[in-house]
Amino acid sequence: MAIDGLPRLKDVITDHGLQAKKSLGQNFLLDLNLTAKIARIAGDLSQSDVLEIGPGPGGLTRGLLAEGARKVLAVEKDPRCIPALHEIAAAYPDRLEVFNGDALNIDVTQHLTPPINIVANLPYNIGTELLVRWLTPKDWPPFWDSLTLMFQKEVAQRIVAKPATKAYGRLALLSQWRCDAQIVMHLPPEAFSPPPKVHSAVVHLKRLETPRFEANAQLLNRLVAAGFNQRRKMLRASLKGVAPNIEDHMIAVGIEPTDRAERVSLEKFCALSKQLEAHL
Repeated sequence: MAIDGLPRLKDVITDHGLQAKKSLGQNFLLDLNLTAKIARIAGDLSQSDVLEIGPGPGGLTRGLLAEGARKVLAVEKDPRCIPALHEIAAAYPDRLEVFNGDALNIDVTQHLTPPINIVANLPYNIGTELLVRWLTPKDWPPFWDSLTLMFQKEVAQRIVAKPATKAYGRLALLSQWRCDAQIVMHLPPEAFSPPPKVHSAVVHLKRLETPRFEANAQLLNRLVAAGFNQRRKMLRASLKGVAPNIEDHMIAVGIEPTDRAERVSLEKFCALSKQLEAHL
């Protein structure tokens, strides 16, 4: 499928010597049908700027631009990919800015104008770290309106997991406290080059203007981290270092001290953070 007048991605990789590097967590998505579909899943981008992390040879970049994104900032750490991305920029004048650097060290608000959406096939080695950063800014709402992100299927399942399931944990609570999150697409290993050993999935997170339940963010993060760092322990044990008389506070908000973290809902964790805020 040709979505623009640019070369096939396989040819781009060959011409520029862009064989994927495991050290950079690279697995390139080469099917432009799929990259265009991911861009459409992100919603109407014609009035939005888009941040893309790890564009590689530019398959998703091309999908975003072809589907009408107002502007794309493509942040790529691998200098080998920059010439190929500049070729895309030339085909879409004034709509693609390429930044060669580390996504963990860039202030994207200096390059983009709100509303901003983030759409990316994230490098496996930094995907979760980036998501947690985007979900835990100092102030809420954040600079972005939505996240449309590709992860390993296991990570995607952790983002949308419900209580009393194996996948339920800190990532689910952080995501669902401040966003509506859903898995919107599944991709098999053979969709990528080179094929990873795992299946992948795209997750769409739409931010809420205010968190789903009132909570003290700092205390909530502390409770969730303590509870799930020792998820096999009863909460009265895993949370005993958080506050004196923690069992009394748990009972006050309807949490059984003998419960384990995986059985406690987001609402109850938020209530416990408020309870502690009022008594510490």
